Amino acid sequence: MTNIAVSRIQREFKEIISSEEALQCKIKVELVDNSCTRLRGEIAGPPDTPFEGGKYMLDIVIPETYPFNPPKVKFTTKIWHPNISSVTGAICLDILKDQWAAAMTLRTVLLSIQALLASPEPNDPQDAVVAKQFKENIKAYNITARHWAHTYAGADSPVQECDRKIKQLMEMGFQESQSRVALSTYSWNVERAVESLFNSNST
Repeated sequence: MTNIAVSRIQREFKEIISSEEALQCKIKVELVDNSCTRLRGEIAGPPDTPFEGGKYMLDIVIPETYPFNPPKVKFTTKIWHPNISSVTGAICLDILKDQWAAAMTLRTVLLSIQALLASPEPNDPQDAVVAKQFKENIKAYNITARHWAHTYAGADSPVQECDRKIKQLMEMGFQESQSRVALSTYSWNVERAVESLFNSNST
């Protein structure tokens, strides 16, 4: 890794740790194995969103060419959001692609990702299934996002109805994770979720 990249990351790392804004917005970053090429980020789910109360972990890989190229960032905490893959955690955000500028920092990245949670862009999706639900059934989207926030990010807002339906499918012999994905995909319609699970198991 170039000296430019190392010194830049060290400076940005200190900037986040000492920043009042980072403290208020509940964003954090830490080195993985004391290496400047790999970091672990953490953002809080923004207030007044289905993600409120959740803690979301991010894997951040710094390229050799930093800061002239953006870091590679993905969610390691599962999340239900149109611009984040519910399977891989990949993020669709312009500053992580062609809108990156060398003046941007890790703080910019974390705050932008947090802002994306509050303002989804369903017309430029990373996860087509979630984007479709967001556009066609916002109520189901909010319930699903809240359920995933509770299940995976530790938000203290369990959705009893979701838990009950997952239990129903588990009693039919399906696994918890596949039951959750099927029900989430079909907006908590038990019949359609069961049908999709039978179809996927028979192929």
